[in-house]
Amino acid sequence: MKRIHVAAAVIRDADERVLIAKRPLDKHQGGLWEFPGGKVEADERVEAALARELLEELGIVVTAAQPLIQVRHDYPDKQVLLDVWEVHAFTGEPHGAEGQPLMWVTAEQLTDYSFPAANQPIVAAARLPQHYLITPDGIAPQRLLDGLARALDDGIRLIQLRVPSLPPADYRALAERVLALCEGRAQLMLKGPLEWACDYPVAGWHLTAKQLREQAGGERPIAAGSWLAASCHSGEELALAAALGVDFVTLSPVQATASHPRSPALGWPRVADLLLGFDRPVYLLGGLQASDLSTARRAGAQGVAAIRAFWPN
Repeated sequence: MKRIHVAAAVIRDADERVLIAKRPLDKHQGGLWEFPGGKVEADERVEAALARELLEELGIVVTAAQPLIQVRHDYPDKQVLLDVWEVHAFTGEPHGAEGQPLMWVTAEQLTDYSFPAANQPIVAAARLPQHYLITPDGIAPQRLLDGLARALDDGIRLIQLRVPSLPPADYRALAERVLALCEGRAQLMLKGPLEWACDYPVAGWHLTAKQLREQAGGERPIAAGSWLAASCHSGEELALAAALGVDFVTLSPVQATASHPRSPALGWPRVADLLLGFDRPVYLLGGLQASDLSTARRAGAQGVAAIRAFWPN
């Protein structure tokens, strides 16, 4: 069965709302919501197909777009490759040129709408930011809280509380304070024994590579309504993460790092190979700066994860 190549768009307006369209009842997956786009013709560049489809479907002209995620999905009756781009700027007023209903919704409201199964990783990618801050270890709790407050003011919206030097009781106490600090401003990801997760229903959970391997072959350990992430370092671990149903991953180390000098760097070519065909948002980690974001996006990543690069001076 030939895989159908589709160009799709996460279109954002000036208020960061996302545009979704309802599929006609007589089409495949009819009645569900989708991200606008259409089929890529033979020998057509994806960017050209996206521009053509959005002009035909919505009456808009794309002026700024970048790759977001690729999703391969097999339905019982068809196979699709969704080549998804994020559209930040356009001219014209979007309207259902083919009679399809349209809705502008916030990123968080996307989970209130029913999408085809192939669109679920796109929903996750549309909800996630480009930067993932991992907290530094070895600093006093109050200093860490002060730094996080400054990071939130700087616009950080996804934070992993990683403090391996803290005893479990101290980590849990700190997690409560960080959750209060992040409320309404950022998504907090915690680490630790999975049995802790039910004590923090608002937080997401970030699995270590060891935990990921321990969970292999089992069911997703966190409810679908909460974020679940995993640390990956190889193609094998990426496959385990996808099978477990995680929402996103970190992949490291991209480059040599001072914190893990003995870990061989993957390098950009290898990273791009590993991400080809992986259908979850990926944050690249290891020796990267905020300035590496465009390179990360071209390699197929959601964005960049870092400690030093995002921690306020």
